[in-house]
Amino acid sequence: MIEVEHVTKRYGSALAVDDVSFRLGAGEVVGFLGPNGAGKSTVLKMISTWLPPTSGSLRVAGFDVEREALEARRELGYLPEHNALYDTMRVFDFLRFMGKARGLFGPRLAERLDWVVASCSLQDVLRQRVNQCSKGYRQRIGLAASLIHDPRVLLLDEPTHGLDPLQVVAFRDFIHELAPGRAILFSSHILSEVAAICERILVINRGRLLADAKLDDLRAQAAERGIDLERLVLEIVEERSGGREAALRGGARPGGGAA
Repeated sequence: MIEVEHVTKRYGSALAVDDVSFRLGAGEVVGFLGPNGAGKSTVLKMISTWLPPTSGSLRVAGFDVEREALEARRELGYLPEHNALYDTMRVFDFLRFMGKARGLFGPRLAERLDWVVASCSLQDVLRQRVNQCSKGYRQRIGLAASLIHDPRVLLLDEPTHGLDPLQVVAFRDFIHELAPGRAILFSSHILSEVAAICERILVINRGRLLADAKLDDLRAQAAERGIDLERLVLEIVEERSGGREAALRGGARPGGGAA
């Protein structure tokens, strides 16, 4: 449902993404792991049709994101790292607006509004303005907006940022409920977050895809070597791109750098 084939993105002389290829099928929840500035968000923006690739091809649910952008967008839900919301709108009005923008009206719109409000636990803030909501609620509002049209492909860029520990656990359970029939790409620079949700990870650094592996296989490799999963992933990054990346340590959140 997501096909990325030999994709490169340049900004002038700067190489942001370097010949990246991977695929996701229906029912897969895949972690996209890398430090800040690794190229994760750039790849997600290209999949979502926000950015054109310099070279290579991308398809969403069988649609080419450049030649068939509108068709691809209908199949796609996207929660960007910097969650763009209309701050002065009330939460319910914003979600209704997003549903209409996605082509939903009448009973179908009402059905989807009820579903996202309940699924994202927004009942208590529906009449509040978006700018009156906490960071955690704003993340949930953005997630609800990305799901309003029931997409088959979901892109989540640092989706747990701003959530408290209980909300993070609830979010993990929710993603597992969403997974059947969908392809979900979950971007993070925190290994523990990815490992708790995903069965497969993609590791990217300096614009290059360094690994595409099942977590169980990586755990087995780590056990054979007598090290933990975090250490193994750090070594993959160090060996294949040069230099240790502390941003991949579970829970570390260094500043700086656009992802």
